[in-house]
Amino acid sequence: MNDWLTSHLAYGLGVNWIYLPAGLRLFLTLIFGLPGAIGIALASFMICYFGQFPPELITCIGIGLISGFAPYLARVFVLRNINILPDLSNLTLQNLVVCVLIFAALSAGLHQWWFALRGLDEAGSFNHFLVMMIGDVLGTVLLIGLIKYGLDLLKGFRPA
Repeated sequence: MNDWLTSHLAYGLGVNWIYLPAGLRLFLTLIFGLPGAIGIALASFMICYFGQFPPELITCIGIGLISGFAPYLARVFVLRNINILPDLSNLTLQNLVVCVLIFAALSAGLHQWWFALRGLDEAGSFNHFLVMMIGDVLGTVLLIGLIKYGLDLLKGFRPA
């Protein structure tokens, strides 16, 4: 779905100026923790292997693991260092912004490192890292906005 909506915003292989699944990755790992990370890793491997990347097993396994565990590592870091409770009951907008930035930097950095290590064409540069990080931040902000808007709409439909 992301490819269909944002194909004209692609910068390179696996790098988009807006990457909507980034928000879903962070959202699912914040809520479900390790099981969410494992599910994302498996789904990302399948999407990679049967999608736009060359169907090279090791490359796709690495991409799947990074896709699932970069947001999980960001979650662990945030829970340990920013005083957010595991149930997220004290999550503030400021803490969420910090979490999004940590996740985006970690995800983009690990992905670009892996792309360079695997020798993928036009990947692994600082420009690719920066665009991927921006795309992850924008995609996460858009997804959070859509969820908030949807919840606000649901509140309006509740019987009084």
